[in-house]
Amino acid sequence: MNAIHPMQTGAAAKSGGRRGQNTQNTPRKKVNPLGKEKIVDYLDPKFLTRFTNDQGKILPRRITGVSAYQQRKIAQAIKYARHLALVPFVAQDIT
Repeated sequence: MNAIHPMQTGAAAKSGGRRGQNTQNTPRKKVNPLGKEKIVDYLDPKFLTRFTNDQGKILPRRITGVSAYQQRKIAQAIKYARHLALVPFVAQDIT
């Protein structure tokens, strides 16, 4: 491939001059807050509130960044904690 511009040599010329353009459009992968941990403690309400929004709904995986296995364990732990009244089912109404 012949370089049209003197700066188009090397890797930039081979890739068509598109170095670094795709990074702006692709979202960054979320860092998993649990890491490789497989146990989710349902008795820790402060930890479980990280995975619920202000209305009390369970946040999806794409927002929290956990794996599918961990998401199922978190959802089950939140439901257990709700039945034990450690985590509220809905947010408090301040009217």
